[in-house]
Amino acid sequence: VQLQASGGGLVQAGGSLRLSCQASGSSFGGYFMSWYRQAPGKQRELVAGIFNGGHINYTDSVKGRFTISRDNTKKTIALQMNSLKPEDTGVYYCNGKHARYGNSWGQGTLVTVSS
Repeated sequence: VQLQASGGGLVQAGGSLRLSCQASGSSFGGYFMSWYRQAPGKQRELVAGIFNGGHINYTDSVKGRFTISRDNTKKTIALQMNSLKPEDTGVYYCNGKHARYGNSWGQGTLVTVSS
């Protein structure tokens, strides 16, 4: 699957952004889809993931603020980010993992949260 992320930008602390990831290719429903982020000088970290069955997990720092969703018909996932903090700043990557087809990354979209 090929992934194209969009929706990043500059926002003030407390604001909101919505990231989207459009997939192309087949077997989207079989992918575990997730969002990662990489802050300047830090390792890439998993932010949120969603299984095809709807099971969702979040890293602790975003629980209650971020919401991940997927639409298998449109082959998209989204990340609604509310109450953004400066520490949420980073490049956000869309990722898809499939037991048979492996791991796919989108190109990344920059989120900058000013204080």
